Amino acid sequence: MARYRGPKEKIERRLGTKLFLKGERSYSPKSATVRRMYPPGMHGKNFRTRLSEYGSQLQSKQKVRQTYRMMEKQFKNWAKEAMESRSETSDYLVKKLERRLDNAVFRSGFAQSRDQARQLVGHGHITVNDKKVSIPSYGVKTGDVIKVREGSAKTKYFSVLAPQWIKKYKPPSWIELDSDNFVAKIIGMPTIAESGLEAKDIQAIVEFYSR
Repeated sequence: MARYRGPKEKIERRLGTKLFLKGERSYSPKSATVRRMYPPGMHGKNFRTRLSEYGSQLQSKQKVRQTYRMMEKQFKNWAKEAMESRSETSDYLVKKLERRLDNAVFRSGFAQSRDQARQLVGHGHITVNDKKVSIPSYGVKTGDVIKVREGSAKTKYFSVLAPQWIKKYKPPSWIELDSDNFVAKIIGMPTIAESGLEAKDIQAIVEFYSR
């Protein structure tokens, strides 16, 4: 299945909720989710429907999957892995999602959206413990140090653009950030509360894949 490359705000309008997929634009009055928070299409404004239990679970799954910009196959495998683990399912899944390298880069303030963070990782701009890692789904661990590669630090993005927002950025409690040098250290475990996810959506995902 190919990755969706169309308008990101159309995803949010279809799901009826903000996922902040467009970074800073998602917070502005120009956002389509501010001006047109109804499903896309010619009948979208007047479209109303009551979701079945399955439909509600599917919507929750899509919300979380799209938040982390994951493909269905990998997301399903991770959900199944969480369900089969000895840990509490919701807690396990949230930790696994939040500790993706692209998400950790986003949470560290190096990027304004997860798509932007994925691009930074994929293009080889990020190192973990001084080793270049270009796999967005790579799982970071407590004690890992995430940095911008030395050669990449001289690019316009990291020398001019990113400093404009990272100085004002406050990371979650599980990340220790040195914003002057673009260095982030994983010092704890992510929680559902800090992830911004809703517990009912995580539970709906478990029920969806338990069918």
